[in-house]
Amino acid sequence: MNIRYSKISGTISLMALSTLFFSCEKFLEEAPSKTTSLVVKTTAQIDALMNNTATFYVEENRTQTYGTDDCGLTVDVYNGGRGVFSVMAAFQFATWDTQYLPDDTRENVWSNEFKKIFTANLALNNVDKVTGTDAEKAVIKADAHFARAYSYWILANTYCLPYTEQNKNEPGLPIKTSTSFEEPLQRQPLEKVYALIEADLAEALKTPVSLTQSGRPRHWRASKAGVNAFAARYYLNRNNNVKALEHANAALADYSTLVNYNTEMRYGRDGSVVINSGTPQAQTVVLKYPYTHDNQTDLTDMVGWKEFLYFRMLNHGSWWYIPSSELLNLYDKSNDLRYQYHMVEGYSYDRGMTKPSFDYPGYIFFFKDRIPSGPTVAEVLLTKAEAQARSNEPVAAMATLNTLRAKRMKPGPWVDLVATGKDDAIKKVIEERRREMPFVQRWYDLRRYNNNDDPNDDVVLTRTFYPYNASNVLFNEPVKTYTLPKNSRRYATPLPKTEIISSNGVIQQNTY
Repeated sequence: MNIRYSKISGTISLMALSTLFFSCEKFLEEAPSKTTSLVVKTTAQIDALMNNTATFYVEENRTQTYGTDDCGLTVDVYNGGRGVFSVMAAFQFATWDTQYLPDDTRENVWSNEFKKIFTANLALNNVDKVTGTDAEKAVIKADAHFARAYSYWILANTYCLPYTEQNKNEPGLPIKTSTSFEEPLQRQPLEKVYALIEADLAEALKTPVSLTQSGRPRHWRASKAGVNAFAARYYLNRNNNVKALEHANAALADYSTLVNYNTEMRYGRDGSVVINSGTPQAQTVVLKYPYTHDNQTDLTDMVGWKEFLYFRMLNHGSWWYIPSSELLNLYDKSNDLRYQYHMVEGYSYDRGMTKPSFDYPGYIFFFKDRIPSGPTVAEVLLTKAEAQARSNEPVAAMATLNTLRAKRMKPGPWVDLVATGKDDAIKKVIEERRREMPFVQRWYDLRRYNNNDDPNDDVVLTRTFYPYNASNVLFNEPVKTYTLPKNSRRYATPLPKTEIISSNGVIQQNTY
């Protein structure tokens, strides 16, 4: 779906309904008009639109998956089973390509997030025209503003340069606040995009809804805790520690439940793989998966993860989050239960590296392709700890950090961390963020680390890999070193060429 979407004013086509609605039976019971369109008449209909979990929860972003030092797509891993890696984009994202990625037709971040923006705009453009109470309309407005702010934040942090005073006039995104095709498609300056995000966030923060409804979290919609949690993330990324701490505290005041990995995590169904079949080294290997891995299509476990403040999942189609050796070495492998349950030893066998066998782990959270990416209680604690550390409160930062670690580590003296000062506290929080949220937050974190006033957290990314072209890895040629320097323009991912073409060239590609 490109962003030149159809003009809709008070009606929704039946074709759009079939793709937008997942659980909106009452809306679909409305009789269609002679124009095969359904007239939006009530807040209940718009509420059903915003209640469509399937529309909003999935995030597909291979920049996050492959583009950081959390990813361990190395020459050795590739040589361990070349046939496993059938999608060239994996190598291209991992080496920060700009030449071939614009032609990648499988990258869906742009289209998926603009679909969510369209849905939010449809709700906002119609809510004051339908019947319903002012209270019902206020809830819908907050929901829609939140969804739009969230999607624009993802798009800006994927396709645009980091927002700084120097970059504020760099190309941002097309700003769409209606369902009309008449809005301009030109990319607006980055400053205007962030102004829209902040304005939407301010409206979303007006939500009167608590996360817990009838004793159960309702985290697939906007809530006080969820919006404050996202605001804490937003302001941390803007290097505003005061506001990040303010919103983190507000989120935790509304909801602060953590999963205790000592008592609430368990293994699920084991995997069984035969390696080196037909050779003297043949054996059956058992893979230990967490229980959250067991259901591929059932949302029950995902929706039931009680740390969610807003339900979003990073979805990785190739089913292998490959942890780097640097990431693996950050864990206390004997005592950190996140390593025990989420780093599945020998996962490369599951992916087909069985003959000759190549042994390498994989990161598993929900099934093989989904990791929580929406704000969680754990993330808010980490945000709070970092804001405290950067505000030169190392003792408070470690107390906040250790609240999380007590639920993630086996009991013992290794649980409680102590910082020698501000810089050491920041370092410990950064390491804990990687252990807690590999892949999902690292790209965003690197962007802000490299654009704040602290030189100690700057990161230059490098990866050694083979050269390649549009269709093949040239593994018979010498390897080369790829680098993503601190101020690289490649921190803005290339836009899909399909969007540029469909806009007749109005949408401009990033320059490198």
